[in-house]
Amino acid sequence: MGLKSKKKINTPADLAGVKLRMPPGDAWQLLGRSIGANPTPMAYAETYTGLQTGAIDGQDNPLPNVQNMKFNEVMGQIVLTSHLVAFDLLTMNLKTWQAMSPATQAKVQAAADKAIAWSAAEHTKREADLAAGFRAGGLDVYVPDVNAFRAHAQKIYLASDEAKAWPAGMVDKINALK
Repeated sequence: MGLKSKKKINTPADLAGVKLRMPPGDAWQLLGRSIGANPTPMAYAETYTGLQTGAIDGQDNPLPNVQNMKFNEVMGQIVLTSHLVAFDLLTMNLKTWQAMSPATQAKVQAAADKAIAWSAAEHTKREADLAAGFRAGGLDVYVPDVNAFRAHAQKIYLASDEAKAWPAGMVDKINALK
């Protein structure tokens, strides 16, 4: 998350009152609340001007988006909370999958695993390179107390209507992910 202010953010409590640009929609607004911010719906294209004018205090986008949209020009820091981590996946129609022989399924799975591992490594490297570039450009880029963010987010999500539909044991499965 990128913030205009240079006020150090270590826990969700430090984001109290911070107007964080999030995409419109209930799920995005819940995400913003779950990390302690005051989520503010704003179109992506308006984010640079929103930061520049103070309509928002920060934005929530991956580092490649920060670079592409030049948000770094109007931010003072980037806080690497890891509150939203995307991943690659391959999906396929179940009927198509089941029509394959076990040997073909194994080959497709191995190829997908290899491609996804490569993609994840490339994304991780790009994020690290961008973080280093932003630091070199004068931004404070750091990792806060990620466990505090995780605990706060889970508390907010588990109290939400969205969590009521989760299968038993889902939170334990999420927490087991590395």
